[in-house]
Amino acid sequence: MQEYEVFIIGGGINGCGVARDAAGRGYRVGLCEMNDLASGTSSWSTKLIHGGLRYLEHYEFGLVRHALLEREVLWSIAPHIVRPLRFVLPHHKGLRPAWLLRLGLFLYDHIGGRKRLKSTTGVDLRGPLGAPLKPEFTKGFEYSDARVDDARLVVLNARDAQARGADIMVRTRLVSARREKGRWRLTLDDHRTGETFEASAAFLVNTAGPWVDAVIREALGQNEAHNIRLVQGSHLVTRKLYEHDRAFIFQNADGRIIFTIPYEEDFTLLGTTDRDFSGAPEDAAITPEETDYLLSAAAEYLKVPVTREDVVWTYSGVRPLFDDGASSAQEATRDYVLKMETKPGEAPLLNAFGGKITTYRVLAEEVLARIGRALGPKGESWTGRQPLPGGDFPVDGVAALEREFTQIAPELDARTVRRLVRAYGTDARSFLRPGALGRQFGHGLSEAEVNWLVDREWARTAQDILWRRTKLGLRFDERQTQNLETHIAERMGEHLVGPAGFEPATKRL
Repeated sequence: MQEYEVFIIGGGINGCGVARDAAGRGYRVGLCEMNDLASGTSSWSTKLIHGGLRYLEHYEFGLVRHALLEREVLWSIAPHIVRPLRFVLPHHKGLRPAWLLRLGLFLYDHIGGRKRLKSTTGVDLRGPLGAPLKPEFTKGFEYSDARVDDARLVVLNARDAQARGADIMVRTRLVSARREKGRWRLTLDDHRTGETFEASAAFLVNTAGPWVDAVIREALGQNEAHNIRLVQGSHLVTRKLYEHDRAFIFQNADGRIIFTIPYEEDFTLLGTTDRDFSGAPEDAAITPEETDYLLSAAAEYLKVPVTREDVVWTYSGVRPLFDDGASSAQEATRDYVLKMETKPGEAPLLNAFGGKITTYRVLAEEVLARIGRALGPKGESWTGRQPLPGGDFPVDGVAALEREFTQIAPELDARTVRRLVRAYGTDARSFLRPGALGRQFGHGLSEAEVNWLVDREWARTAQDILWRRTKLGLRFDERQTQNLETHIAERMGEHLVGPAGFEPATKRL
C-alpha cells in the first residue's frame, strides 16, 4: 500500500495546481483523475486569464483583485501558453452609460497591480478596429487581459508536480475513502487495467469539480451532500469573423456579456452562456436555445450576422459554483470556497468548491496553508516564481523561439512552428530533431510530437491529443483521426485504445 501525506481527487486545474504546490514543498503527494487530465470543466472554459470585468457589478472586488494580480504572474511562469489579449468594449447607448464603463475600467486598471499589461484607452470604432461592427457603434474602450490554453495549463501543472515527486494517476477513480487509525484508507480503480488497489493518506483534498458532491456522497458515504450549483456554459467556434487580433466584449440587454475571441488562427470563439444545469456533468451539451442566444447577441453588434452555417464546432460544460443561494446563475459567486472537515484524532478532509482558472494558484496556496496547519508546514509559497515546464524564457521571447525552431526543423511551416512554441515552449527542443520528426499525421502533427505526448503527458487516445493537448481536432478528418488512434495503440503496445471513460460533449460540424 502506497502511503501519501497528501492525496488529491481530481485532475483539473485546481487539483493539479495543489499537487504541484504540495510536491514542491516536499510533501509526498498522490493524485487520481477518473478520466484524462482537464477532461472536465478545465477544458470547457472561455480560455481566458482575466479579472472578470462584470464581477465588479456584483461587488466581488476581492475576487477581481486576486484574479487581476494573477494575470501577470501566470504570464511570467507560462509565457508560451499565456498571452496578453486586448479587448474592445463598444459603447452601447441603450445599455450601461459611458461614464460607468470608464469607472469600471479605471478600477480594473488600478486594483490589480498591473505592471506590464497595457492600460485602458478610448478607441474610435469608425476605423479598421470597428470595421466588423454596425455603424452605430462609433466609440468604445480597449483594455487588457490574457488568453490561455486551459487544458495545457492543467497538464503542465501535473507534469511539474510529477517532476517534483508526485504520483499522477490518470484514468483512476477513487472508489472509497474511509478513515482508519488516523489516516485515510483509499480504494482506487485503474480503468485501463481493471486493477483495484489501495493507498493511504494523512490529508485528503477533494477537487473533483462538478463531481465534488458525488465524491462526498459515493466515495465518502455522506449521502446528503449538496454544496454546489451546476451552471452550464456553452461556446461556439465559428469561421474567422474578422481580420484583426482583438477580442470584443459585447454587453447584452439581459445584463450579461459575451466575448468574440480570435481562436487558433482561422476561427473565432463565441461565449459564453449561463444557465442552471441538472443532470450528469458529462452529459452537458449546447442546447438550441443557447445557440440562438449567442448568435442573437453577436448579431446585435456585428455588421454581418453569424449564422449556424458559420459554426464549425461547439463545446459545453458545467461550472461547479458554490451554492450561495443566489437568485440566478449569473449572480452566483465565481469565487472558490474551501471547507475543512476535521476532528481530533481523525484524518482531515478539505473540499474545494467553485473557483476560476485564473485563481487556481491562489486556491492552491490557501489549501497548502490548511495542510500545513494540519500536518506541519513545509516550505513557503513558490509557484509564482518558478516557470511551468517549457516556460523558462522571457515573456517577450516567443519570436526568438520561433526563429530557433525554424532553424532546427526547416521542413516545418510557419503555422506549425507557432503552434509548437505556443504549446510547448522550450520543451519542444526535446522532440524537434532535424529530419527526425517521423510520420506526419496531418496539419503539422508529427510522430515525434505524438510520441512525446504519449510518453510524457499521459495522452492515451486521439481525443486526448486532438482536443486537449492540441486543438487540431478542428482540422482533422476521420481518416487522419483513425491513423492517429492506430499509432497511439502501437506506441502503447496495445491492439486497441478505447475512450477510457466519457469524452467531453464536443461536436464537429
